Amino acid sequence: MRKIKKADFVLKLATIFVIIGVGISFNSCNNDNKVDDKLLKITGVSIPSSLDIVADGEITLTGKGFEVGDLIVFTLKGDAGTEYTSTVTSVTASTVTFTLPDGISSGIYTISVERGDESLALGTVTINVLANLDIPDISGMTVKGVVYCDGYGLPGVVVSDGFEVSTTDASGIYYLPSQKKNGYVFISVPGNYEVSSSNNIPQFFKRLTGGSSVEQKDFSLYHADNSKHVVLTMADWHLANRNDDLSQFSSGFLADVNSLISSYKAAGTKVYGLTLGDMTWDLYWYENNYALPQYLVQMNMINCTMFNIMGNHDNDPYCAGDLPAEAKFRTYIGPTYYSFNLGSVHYIVLDDIQYINTSGAQGVIGDRDYYDIITSDQMIWLSKDLATLTDKSKPVIIAIHAALYKNPSLDANGNQLNTIDLLNGSSLISTLQGFTNVHILSGHTHINFTAEQSISLMEHNTAAVCATWWWTGKSGYAGNQICKDGSPGGYGVWEINGTDVRWYYKSIGKDKNYQFRSYDRNQVLITAANFAPNSTDAALAPYAGVYASPGTSNEVLLNVWGYDPGWKIEVKEGSTNLAVERIYAMDPLHIISYEAKRLNAGAIPTSSFVTCNTAHLFRVTAANPASTLDIKVTDHFGNVYSETMSRPKIFTYLMQ
Repeated sequence: MRKIKKADFVLKLATIFVIIGVGISFNSCNNDNKVDDKLLKITGVSIPSSLDIVADGEITLTGKGFEVGDLIVFTLKGDAGTEYTSTVTSVTASTVTFTLPDGISSGIYTISVERGDESLALGTVTINVLANLDIPDISGMTVKGVVYCDGYGLPGVVVSDGFEVSTTDASGIYYLPSQKKNGYVFISVPGNYEVSSSNNIPQFFKRLTGGSSVEQKDFSLYHADNSKHVVLTMADWHLANRNDDLSQFSSGFLADVNSLISSYKAAGTKVYGLTLGDMTWDLYWYENNYALPQYLVQMNMINCTMFNIMGNHDNDPYCAGDLPAEAKFRTYIGPTYYSFNLGSVHYIVLDDIQYINTSGAQGVIGDRDYYDIITSDQMIWLSKDLATLTDKSKPVIIAIHAALYKNPSLDANGNQLNTIDLLNGSSLISTLQGFTNVHILSGHTHINFTAEQSISLMEHNTAAVCATWWWTGKSGYAGNQICKDGSPGGYGVWEINGTDVRWYYKSIGKDKNYQFRSYDRNQVLITAANFAPNSTDAALAPYAGVYASPGTSNEVLLNVWGYDPGWKIEVKEGSTNLAVERIYAMDPLHIISYEAKRLNAGAIPTSSFVTCNTAHLFRVTAANPASTLDIKVTDHFGNVYSETMSRPKIFTYLMQ
């Protein structure tokens, strides 16, 4: 006797539902065991591509030759051990009818028919098990619906329109007194569940038509064990069809990230993407005809579900004012702020850009000015969303575009100085009081830094996918991808196992163990003759700074882009441990890769793109200029990265 798998459901909501099969026709064919299909004499079977059906609902398919009592077997695609069976209850000359198997869940199944020892494969179908969606209106409630999985309502799911926040009852039903200002309703997907995706975007939201009439918006979820998962944080793509960006994106970032995704998936780990804003570049939306729809084409090439965050450059430059400028993002992508859960972690996405765009009008690009601030509506919603979390030790990860803190500097003793940059950053921190494990993920700056103001809250500002706006990797330039602080272009990798949260920065085109770069200061000399022969030393010197003069003190610089206070840096010259000093200075490789190249092309470097000081730079002084140094860098989690540095080490564009 075949063993049938059954699920433990909260609430069963069943009715009878008949579907006549339409779709792709399948002729009788042999299954994998090569059983003679002529024995069954079943022909003309038509299997729809998908079936939306309530639990225990009846299914009627087109087909000839079936008999009452035949077994219809549903086998979960990719899992031959998970099977569900039903018995044919009635047939006609051209149809067959049977009931959806008890306990079957939503998913993709192959269907076969068995009669005695004979078997025949019929086709493949996507099953979406519905709940009973007939729920009454309640006075004052303008949005209602059911959140369900495999035909059974899910209690305790958080539902919101961006203003009101509610939770589903024991039957999976929710109501909202929504004014429909945002134009949608969304759920905070519970841990260990997922929703279907469209254009690689998870459909955790439903659009509203507006008005005072009651709208019913239902959400179908499916089981997905994501207690162990990886989130890839991808900041500042700046795709605009310029600077060879699309070719660099495809051959560099896309190839790298999909390779990493494949390796995690092969190990059985769920992978999700989380953009950190500025996927596009508002200045070129209309000039280059490259905006959000074109971005979606590139995003769809990433082989995992993608959650999106809005950046300042993702606003419509023809619209003045925050809400009008966000309209296209809402249309093409979805909500600008929301929350979701993966396993035991609660994720919150916020839009911390208030786009002003002075003088913007149809056909006219405005000033594209903005404030780094979380609007009051969002702050109120955030408090309501956090109030649904009863366990304050639960990891909370908040994703924003503009950073909470400024690029940190150092005091006279080498201690990091953290200064709040977000206009209402103090209010955000206050709202998070009581939660003991909060990480804030941000982008916008095109550099890496961390700011740990307390043991309960840590910001991780992630450098850019586009590095320096795709300049340094452009054909004819430096041939590398390097950010303003010397970090390679890349993205963040967050590995979650239960409540254990770990992270690292992944450089595009490099192994995950590539976590620092060393410079032999004696070899670093930035002159026009060396790096900008079409320019002059006078033009280059303001950018080159101290590197315009030769180094003669046997100093070695280390740029450790993932550094936080939990890291340790050790350097030995022979058996001698060298003193390691943390400094606040510029990375020399970025200077020659961007400023020198722009000057050499007869252009003035864009002020926003030039090399900046960083506090993740370290200095040691060796005893002689030609000794070999043993460098050991240990990260926050005890992983060790090392280099045996042979000196002299030549200073070049492609140095590691």
